[in-house]
Amino acid sequence: MFFSGRQAAPGPVDFIIAGLGNPGREYEGTRHNAGFMAVDRLAQKMGADMRRIRFKGVTGECALGGGRVLLLKPSTFMNLSGQSVREAMGFYKVPPERTLIIFDDINLPPGKLRVRRKGSDGGHNGMKNIIYLSGSDQFPRIKLGVGQKPHPDFNLADWVLSKFSDADLKELDAALEKASAAAELIVRGETDRAMNLYN
Repeated sequence: MFFSGRQAAPGPVDFIIAGLGNPGREYEGTRHNAGFMAVDRLAQKMGADMRRIRFKGVTGECALGGGRVLLLKPSTFMNLSGQSVREAMGFYKVPPERTLIIFDDINLPPGKLRVRRKGSDGGHNGMKNIIYLSGSDQFPRIKLGVGQKPHPDFNLADWVLSKFSDADLKELDAALEKASAAAELIVRGETDRAMNLYN
């Protein structure tokens, strides 16, 4: 891993990394908040202060991959994530191709991640709203595995809003480390390498 140090890079923000989740203490540690957890991990590694409230979210800035990156956790609740992401993109004039979205994926087991250069929403409501409001599906993304429902009749909303088991949290912790490294590669323009290493 080759994190770029804790100092802020000079110049304006030229890349956005948004992790998706739901605000509020009751949602902390739930499967749907894996994206928040990934951004928190990255902020911790980079020494970014995630306390500034703007763009309908919680933000911090850091130097990463040779540029200046905005870290963003939308506070709009998952299904309206696009409001926050679009506002930040508009302010900094950052295109979808330079806006990385990190979110949970029930089709991957805990500990696994999947890097994609672009694509559909895959049935994820947060991603669906981002694509809808921006009019683009060209967002690079990192999907973090949170595991499938225990049985087909299990309510999906109840599942994604449930807490991780201790065993799953241990697997997720390893995935968060990989997601941080993959994010830096994507910021550097090395998405293919990130896909080869971490998919």
